[in-house]
Amino acid sequence: MPLTKEQLLAEVEDLLRNVPSFHEMLGDNGLAWFGRFSAVIRSWDFRRAAEVMLAQQELGAMTPSMNNNGYCRIVALLNEARHTLRMDTVGPLSVSVAHGQVFDYFDEVRRLTETAKQDLLFVDPYLDTEFVSRYLSHVSKGVNVRLLARERLTTLLPAVDLFAKQSGCTIQVRSAPHFHDRYMFVDKNSCYQSGASFKDGAKSAPTTLTQITDAFAAMLQTYEDIWSKAKVER
Repeated sequence: MPLTKEQLLAEVEDLLRNVPSFHEMLGDNGLAWFGRFSAVIRSWDFRRAAEVMLAQQELGAMTPSMNNNGYCRIVALLNEARHTLRMDTVGPLSVSVAHGQVFDYFDEVRRLTETAKQDLLFVDPYLDTEFVSRYLSHVSKGVNVRLLARERLTTLLPAVDLFAKQSGCTIQVRSAPHFHDRYMFVDKNSCYQSGASFKDGAKSAPTTLTQITDAFAAMLQTYEDIWSKAKVER
């Protein structure tokens, strides 16, 4: 009997909690996990079987860059499955994070960051070096990162320069006045509002992470307009 969407979501969540490290994935210990991963992804969407096979081929390649591509593909597939199933079973993402639960907040933002395939826009006046070290390492290779900031550019820009130099990630930074809310836009097709600055989520007070659905098109247009007119900092 096929698994229900709720059962598939539970399987995907458990796989994500137990993703082997990059080096473990390449060894014998990763084989059992990968077999389960393959079965779950095929059950979720059989059309994605080709991507599973490609990830397996890349993991077995002789070059580290191809191995890394395979690993990133696996993690991205799992996160896409997770968020698609969550939308199908529990509706738009809405997470309430208690005061002090800083890892829970970080983990939710990290998961969303990893789903981006082409474009990732963070809107937050207080983006700084702590934000860079906390989240940008989770951006998949090839994703264009855009940061709309304002208040802490003197710490943000040097950190972005160093991270981009080391990772090869494409990162643009712009600044603009008169915006106060915090959003992340993933691939220009989903938007999430944070009740706190991304670097401070749940650190000093409870907060929320809420997906914007009905007003998504208007929000995207608003912040794309602000971005197009903002001052280029990097």
